Amino acid sequence: MRRNWIDNLRWVTVLSVLLYHVFYFFNNKGVFGGIGGFGGGPQYQDAIMYILYPWFMPLLFILAGASSAYALENHPGKEWFKARTRKLLVPSTIGLLVFQWMTGYFNSQIAAYAQGGAVESIPGVARYFIWAVSGTGPLWFIQNLWLFSLILLIIRGIDKKDSLRSLCGKASLPVVILLGVLFWLGEQTLIQNPRPETADGLLNLYKPIFYLITFLLGYFVFSHDSVQESLRKAWIPLMACAAVSGALLVITTFGQDNTSPQYLGSPLCCLYGWMMCLALMGWFKACFDRTGAFAGYMTRSSFGIYVVHYLVIASLGYMMKVHTNLPPVAMYVILTVAVFTLSPLIYEVIRRIPFVRWCVLGEKK
Repeated sequence: MRRNWIDNLRWVTVLSVLLYHVFYFFNNKGVFGGIGGFGGGPQYQDAIMYILYPWFMPLLFILAGASSAYALENHPGKEWFKARTRKLLVPSTIGLLVFQWMTGYFNSQIAAYAQGGAVESIPGVARYFIWAVSGTGPLWFIQNLWLFSLILLIIRGIDKKDSLRSLCGKASLPVVILLGVLFWLGEQTLIQNPRPETADGLLNLYKPIFYLITFLLGYFVFSHDSVQESLRKAWIPLMACAAVSGALLVITTFGQDNTSPQYLGSPLCCLYGWMMCLALMGWFKACFDRTGAFAGYMTRSSFGIYVVHYLVIASLGYMMKVHTNLPPVAMYVILTVAVFTLSPLIYEVIRRIPFVRWCVLGEKK
């Protein structure tokens, strides 16, 4: 039986990622990867990044962990992992060569514009592979997810009776809230002063220990009906706590790089991120545990939309910023409309092309 509230929360969170990337692309807070902002003054619209970033990716991993528990109740581990490999590993490896290299091309142009430099002197074939790797972009999420699925199978092989998961199902709401300490500890594993000449920045992007913690919390804790029910009953006070901590976070830290290790590891940021995860799960369990035509479509399509969306951001955002004189407001509006309309369109085209569908989306049919 599907948990409609989990499906709905997942696709809503994916749409939040799309919105975040619009503001991230034009931010002037020093966040790596964007093309830069407009002028030297404050960009108050960047507050969207402070509101969304602390919780949306941890929440996606929590939901993935819970969904893994349900899938493994009905499918053998080997069969499940084979399907995970096709759905996660194929798009984030072979898919880079087939589709994501285009994103990588625009990423190279963005880097040349924002930082000064280019790859034109590199031979064409080598350039293509550089573009392919650079096109990984948001697919780090599914690369992590594939690795965590493998780790989960190893854990289940050790704990064959799933005793730890059964024990975690007894967690009360105060215990669940206190599990936020693990959220905070996970953020402390980031490299505090990443060295530009090393892979430190890449490790801070993937955050493997932090996201593994949230994934395992989803599997062991949040997959239980009793835990979900406690969140459902308390969603209003949980949301109030999240709103207060989030407001304090934005007010006291606006202007900082909201992706830096110091920022993400701060107690206030971790408190807000954790409370938002709990509040949103409780809210959707209480109010959105149903489905319909649109919700059903988004449940089926949100993964593919996530996989292809950054090409729209990188290409159109770059072209507008570099080659037009549009006012900033127009750029934000155009890019927002484009990413929410063109991403589903690109997904619908790709899923109808045999082999390309398998390479880019991990879908057989």
